[in-house]
Order: sequence, then structure tokens, then C-alpha cells
Amino acid sequence: MSQAPRVSIQTHDFDLSAELAALRGNDTRVGAVCSFVGTVRDRNDGSAVASMELEHYPGMTEKAIEAMIDEAQRRFGILGARVVHRVGLLQPLDQIMMVAVIAAHRGQSFEACEFLMDYLKTQAPFWKKEQTPEGARWVDARVADDKALARWGIEAGNAR
Repeated sequence: MSQAPRVSIQTHDFDLSAELAALRGNDTRVGAVCSFVGTVRDRNDGSAVASMELEHYPGMTEKAIEAMIDEAQRRFGILGARVVHRVGLLQPLDQIMMVAVIAAHRGQSFEACEFLMDYLKTQAPFWKKEQTPEGARWVDARVADDKALARWGIEAGNAR
């Protein structure tokens, strides 16, 4: 099992290559590494986005993400995972978050990464506020995100 920390909530940017190297370490069982990196878009729901501010509850957020990783390990038999999520003020093109998964086989790695993304998008306690020409607005959960999680057998009622 990898010795890299599994969850990091941080204001500073991250280096995907360094994160993957730390997660994989010298584990010779690893045959597949899958990662996803999310970035700030300059448009959302038809409006320009000048910036996005992310907030969280320290301690609670990390605990929720740790539980997600535990569930991914139980479901898919992965060797390890790492989630980095940024908070604070971000600009378009800034990296927001990263999910990385290591496994013996690619199928496990792909599935677990997608599962963690779907879970993270709907269940992790983050709040996002966008600055648009119309003013500041909180980003609501989407019905599509709840549907993505439902395919894993997890019901969520976050969308309005």
C-alpha cells in the first residue's frame, strides 16, 4: 500500500507528475495509474466566470473524502488513491482538484477514479461561489451529478 497521504485540501497549486510519483512510490504491484484533474472554466450556465472561490469545513471535508477512498478500495480492490482539492480564490484555467488511483489492472483504476469523481462531485462538503458579470453566485449541484452517482448504487438528492 502506498505511503503517500490520501487527502490534501490546500490553497496552493499541485504538480500532477509529483503527486503520481508519490502515490505510486516503489510499489511493484502497480500496473495501472489513472488520474483526473479538474480546472476552472471561464463559463458556466451561460455566463462568463471571472473567478471561483471554494470553501470547506476543515476536518469534516478530509474525513468525508477518506471515507470515499475507503469505499473505492472496498469496491474495486485498488492499491491506493490520492485526492487533492484546492480551496480559496481561483482563476480560469487554475487546477481545482485531482483524483489519482493506482491498481494492479487498468479496469480497476478507471472505475475507481470515475467512482471517486462522481462521489466527490456530489458528496464532498465544498461550497463554490463564482464571480460573474451579473454578480456573485453560489454553484448549485446538478441533476446530472446525482444521476452519475446513482449508477454506483448511491442515491443523492443534492440538485435543486
